Amino acid sequence: MKKFYLASVLTFLGLFSGQFAYAICPLCVVAIGAGLGLSRWLGVDDLVSSVWIGGLLVALIGWTIDWFNRKNIHFMFRNAVTALAYYLLVLLPLYYGHIIGHPLNKFWGVDKIILGTIIGTIITILAIVLHFWMKKNNGGKVYFPYQKVVIPVASLIITSLIIYFLIK
Repeated sequence: MKKFYLASVLTFLGLFSGQFAYAICPLCVVAIGAGLGLSRWLGVDDLVSSVWIGGLLVALIGWTIDWFNRKNIHFMFRNAVTALAYYLLVLLPLYYGHIIGHPLNKFWGVDKIILGTIIGTIITILAIVLHFWMKKNNGGKVYFPYQKVVIPVASLIITSLIIYFLIK
């Protein structure tokens, strides 16, 4: 219970530490990263926690591509190379550390971390698309404060809860 209380307080305080937003805002990255860290710390199943890995990777890829754009850095297949690099940097150490590939860590015949990362990636991309669609349909303005953060993070929370109850 102390772990949960401490994590809740730190997460709450972290929500108010953002300064400005880019394509994928730093606050999103921090919130998603905090959700991943919290779930691993509390011993949540790998399928649920790896949904947050997918979300964090999408946020970091978007943030990096936005940084490339601001610095006017362009090279062939930049976006694909960036995405591939992030996924490899995260998943290869898990594979070589024998965390991915364990025969008892599968769901639907797929490794839980791989499956969760795929689900988290898809959900986060859909949430970002939803945010921009809502903003476009509202004359370029958000419907509520921190919409850019709330929609992806809420989508990951809802997805995590659905998966949690499906596997329990």
